[in-house]
Amino acid sequence: MNSWKLIALAPRGVIEAALLAHEDALDWDPDIVISGSEIAEDRPEDWQLEAWLGRKPTNQDKAALAALFPGNPPRFKAERLPNVDWLTHSQQGLEPIRAGRFHVHTPEHSPLAQAGVRDFVIPASQAFGTGQHATTAGCLAMLDEMKREGVIVRNLADIGTGTGLLAFAALHLWPRALATASDIDTVCMGVVADNAAVNGIALGSHPGQLTMLVADGMTHPLLSARGPYDLIVANILAGPLIDLAPDFAGALVPGGHLVLAGLLETQEANVRRACRRAGLRLARRLVNGDWSILWLRKRGR
Repeated sequence: MNSWKLIALAPRGVIEAALLAHEDALDWDPDIVISGSEIAEDRPEDWQLEAWLGRKPTNQDKAALAALFPGNPPRFKAERLPNVDWLTHSQQGLEPIRAGRFHVHTPEHSPLAQAGVRDFVIPASQAFGTGQHATTAGCLAMLDEMKREGVIVRNLADIGTGTGLLAFAALHLWPRALATASDIDTVCMGVVADNAAVNGIALGSHPGQLTMLVADGMTHPLLSARGPYDLIVANILAGPLIDLAPDFAGALVPGGHLVLAGLLETQEANVRRACRRAGLRLARRLVNGDWSILWLRKRGR
């Protein structure tokens, strides 16, 4: 198979703007598949845009990609790809993980099927939400710790849910809770629905069921209507966490719980400062690799 990839490097905001422009391009060639991602975990603002083609890229293909960047587009590097079974290749290195009472694995691995352990299966193509990323695994461990310490949750929200995994885990820990999950990416609607079906999570609007919606931060009217919350989980990035701290605090009941992740340990002080200003106090923290996971509580009345 004659497969090629084009790669461009740019700041995160530039790549995200290009991805939004791609969504609005009604005449986009469906044979050109693109994605954006951070280059490395310790460089969250340095991103790359990748475009895959089943042919050698033409000048027209390159012009279409450049048009996603108004002004001065970045330089694209072309790379011919080897003949590889990409599905098999994508699974390599994604071994099952344990975090608290949770075991997360891809469909290619077997469930642990052990008493007291909840198995979740998430496809490897959704790696950021499988638990392989240190922030997701850290959130699973923190939620497990909260349950062990007797935290009671009747109403929860998972902001920036991605695959739905953290919402699934929270519903396992507090099975009678009203649960809401949201993400800014419309693709996550189908992803969460598929993963919920595979993992036996009921979708719906009643206690013990998960409501999924597309929202930017806490702005969706349904997020407001279903609050206030006993627990909010947000595994996103440090910048949005700082900006959203007042919104999170406003959406929590007095004494409510907030779990934050997606921040490097070097960014923790700034995030905690924003949370203190919003009336949120640190209850517990853990560090997984270079990443901090924070459990905070809203001050009581």
